[in-house]
Amino acid sequence: MSAANSHWETLFRGATVFDGSRAAPRQIDVAVSQGRIAAMGENLNPANAGKVVDVTGKWLTPGLLDIHTHFDLEVELAPGLPEAVRHGTTTCVVANCSLGVALGNQRRNGEDPIVDCFARVENIPKPVLRKVADAVDWNDSGDYLDHFDRLNLGPNIVPLMPHSMMRIEVMGLNESVSRKPSNTEMQRMGELLEKGMSEGYVGFSTDALPFHYLSIAPNERKQIPTQFASHGELKYLTHIVRKWDRVWQATPPKDSRIGTLRTFLLTSGRFFGKPLKTTATAAIDLVANRSIVRMGFTLSRILNSRLIRGMFRFQALSAPFKVWSDGVVTPLAEEVPELRRLNEKDLEDHQGRLAILNDPEYIKAFRKMWYKGKRGFNIERLKTLLRLSDNVLSRELSDMQIDTAPVSAWNGEWMDAVYNRLLAWQAGDKRVARNDEEDAAFAAFPDPISDDCEFFLHLLREYDTDLRWVTTTANTNPEVVKKLLFNPLIFPGFNDSGAHLTNMAFYDGNLRTLKFAQEDIASEGLEKVAYAVHRLTAEPAEFFGLNAGTLKVGAQADITVIDPAALAAYEPEKRIEYIYRDLFEHHQMVNRPEDVITHTMISGYMAWQEGSFTEHFEKVRMGRVLRHRDHELEQTYAANSDEPQEALRAA
Repeated sequence: MSAANSHWETLFRGATVFDGSRAAPRQIDVAVSQGRIAAMGENLNPANAGKVVDVTGKWLTPGLLDIHTHFDLEVELAPGLPEAVRHGTTTCVVANCSLGVALGNQRRNGEDPIVDCFARVENIPKPVLRKVADAVDWNDSGDYLDHFDRLNLGPNIVPLMPHSMMRIEVMGLNESVSRKPSNTEMQRMGELLEKGMSEGYVGFSTDALPFHYLSIAPNERKQIPTQFASHGELKYLTHIVRKWDRVWQATPPKDSRIGTLRTFLLTSGRFFGKPLKTTATAAIDLVANRSIVRMGFTLSRILNSRLIRGMFRFQALSAPFKVWSDGVVTPLAEEVPELRRLNEKDLEDHQGRLAILNDPEYIKAFRKMWYKGKRGFNIERLKTLLRLSDNVLSRELSDMQIDTAPVSAWNGEWMDAVYNRLLAWQAGDKRVARNDEEDAAFAAFPDPISDDCEFFLHLLREYDTDLRWVTTTANTNPEVVKKLLFNPLIFPGFNDSGAHLTNMAFYDGNLRTLKFAQEDIASEGLEKVAYAVHRLTAEPAEFFGLNAGTLKVGAQADITVIDPAALAAYEPEKRIEYIYRDLFEHHQMVNRPEDVITHTMISGYMAWQEGSFTEHFEKVRMGRVLRHRDHELEQTYAANSDEPQEALRAA
């Protein structure tokens, strides 16, 4: 059927169109019919369209991909995934870091794996996790994929097979963190992974970050099951992934550079016959240790070299790594044994944390941790001065800003300013207190206060999780971040969307990457923007083997429209909000890029338009589960058939 006599449901007119291929943008129109791109060209006839959308002066791109999310939890409660859609995201990769729900809730023998595994690793409150586990009504990886057909999805969902859950399925949760698998159990894990690959899962996820712990007794001091896998187990399972030409998502054993190299050498085509597509978190510029980012660049070059013949991509975050903490409930605490001990207690267990904080032996250990590398003449002090510290958290009050506290005068203040006022107040200058509220708060401190460590301990005892504070531990240099994002061996996209509900918000990660590219228009024109669009759409889609990321006739109509003027004016750090989600019965940190995304279309349905969700959003199924390479079959049908979209999906 020709464009001249066709009828389109929607016609986008006047946009600067980036097709995802990295080609220069064109001023053309884009027509959509039956969920697919029906025509692209200059001056398409508006009389043939049911709805004409004037997007003159806007950028029109393929729907954006978010390649590192934990939306596999939220999608069961809010399948529209509004925080993704409002940011122009139309495809989300889920079940990263070895955790997911592909094999059901796995509640057996009193075990509750979804709650136990996710609570501390992804900082999601247990009541929210129980809601998700209660909603699960499948126990098979194939049924999991099929159940998405019953949900009114917003974005497309792309699941990985999660290693921790595979171990739990075969061994049980307690056994999976207590002993090695038998040969029979290892074989059964391989069968589960083979089955997942045959069903169309795009890959397999593992995790080796040593601070990812379980949350329910008796295992609260044990790491999640994937951490107990031997190198031989990883080699066996990744061989299956390699055979199917799928993706392995991993994290490094960060405390061992030799272990990291050995692990990631599994990507090698030189050693294992053909390259294994591997993507890992994260290439990041730590404030405390500048060697990490250099190692990321170096390791990427080595693993992708002709010598190793790997296909390895780190993931990079496009934002400063700004983390909020509710007392010590924060992912940063899990990296520090003394703080981690407090995190072993449930969120609501204020008295349990207080008992620990008042224990003299604990106080002694805490003080030793607090001053490690900060005092004296020793190796740790030298490493701190050279920015080679092993401690991500600086433990400097000047780096810790109070967000909200029961003492309202402290809201927005840096902790060192409050501490210095306290010292002056205790020295006799009572006028320094901002008001009666602060005066009463100062009166409750030990007098005299001995040092900044005692000050921080008192805050934790007195206010616990009611004290929200924030610190930035990485990506403070925009130029280094830009080098990471536009390095061809590193993917932009370590957003962790859907996790760490009250600790961080990077839902706008894709927009931040585009904003970096936009800053170079004066020197590089729109070519840099075209490259950024490619890096957020077609490039990761090709890596994961997805029917997504490109604009061409016959492709699924996943479309994002961006206002470049609003993007230029967007100040991301000023648009982070702390909201209450009724669905979760819990607070959540979100981003609010006002007016940047003007339209988000998913499979021909308009989901977001001019600042609000459309009437169809969450009432009809827009996205779908994307299986590996399903686009090869669908594009064949699209090129040779007039069958409607639903028939193509059935095929």
